[in-house]
Amino acid sequence: MSSTTTPAPATKPGAHPAPADEAPTSATAPTHAQLLDFVRRTAADAELVASLPLAPEGRTWVRLEGPGGSEAWLIGWPPGTGTGWHDHADSVGAFTTAQGELTENSLAVRLPSEGWKTLELAAGVDRHRALPAGRGRAFGTHHVHEVLNESTTEHAVSVHAYYPPLPLIRRFSRTGAVLRLEQVEQPEDWQ
Repeated sequence: MSSTTTPAPATKPGAHPAPADEAPTSATAPTHAQLLDFVRRTAADAELVASLPLAPEGRTWVRLEGPGGSEAWLIGWPPGTGTGWHDHADSVGAFTTAQGELTENSLAVRLPSEGWKTLELAAGVDRHRALPAGRGRAFGTHHVHEVLNESTTEHAVSVHAYYPPLPLIRRFSRTGAVLRLEQVEQPEDWQ
């Protein structure tokens, strides 16, 4: 989440816990498939999705209770908003669009986890996905991407889950093939 993002008011954390018979035990990390199943089931909950207040400019969000101790979020995206290039460090994750359509641009390359400030990307590493309502994906550690609501008129809503809970988010800028590490955010920056 970015500092320009506005948390959604009056929505309780844990609003959509995973069913007990489907959640991994606390000793077992949820798999990519379990995270993806959770975000898909949660995105299909029309009442929960409709309960998220949508702001006209900044993104809104509410934290949810994900499976097996994962961190989960319901996020509202006004038209023309996005995350910028970032990764989720050592967390694996999944997200699904619940309403509207999101676009994901990602890199099909694993970046070094530390010790660099600027990298030149090789040709052919860019990936582009359109994710209309009901579509999502899972991803591994150090997955670098940006998520956008490219609509000029419609809000989008999505559900995200990460395990382990996000230790940090690295933010990047990109000019052509050059990726530059700009900022490292800690959980207190977005919670």
